[in-house]
Amino acid sequence: MNEIKNEVQIIAYEPQYKVAFKTLNVEWIKTFFVMEEGDYKLLDNPEEKILNKGGHIVFALLDGEVVGTCALVKANDEPLTFELSKMAVSPEAQGKKIGYLLGNALVEKAKELKAEKIFLETNSILVPAIKLYEKLGFKHIPVTNAGYDRVDVQMELDLKN
Repeated sequence: MNEIKNEVQIIAYEPQYKVAFKTLNVEWIKTFFVMEEGDYKLLDNPEEKILNKGGHIVFALLDGEVVGTCALVKANDEPLTFELSKMAVSPEAQGKKIGYLLGNALVEKAKELKAEKIFLETNSILVPAIKLYEKLGFKHIPVTNAGYDRVDVQMELDLKN
């Protein structure tokens, strides 16, 4: 496989990257917040809690190393709705548009699956992340039924149009 220096590849989940999924997310979450029960559920069991339920996980590889990840968690069948969740980029790879590439890959996946919308939950202190989500087309919505104590921002992307 030809690897071009500094070329980011976005790939689908492979079992060999399960540990990286958890490690990147724990590092990210603990930088700003505390791990919650919901975090452990998804991060300890990505196949069972995300993939086997119709979700998807992608990874960003930079020079063959996993430097980022993000999940598309199925939230509802009718209408088909996903949550964009567990986006994390290693500190040394931040600022290289990796979050955008991960998010865009999953937005495209949701469109391919004919989803009606994608929502996400985040926190207002994560200004660069919020700007990224806005760039991906997400709009702010009122916070309701937040899945984590740290959530004070909810956004959604309407894919019907």
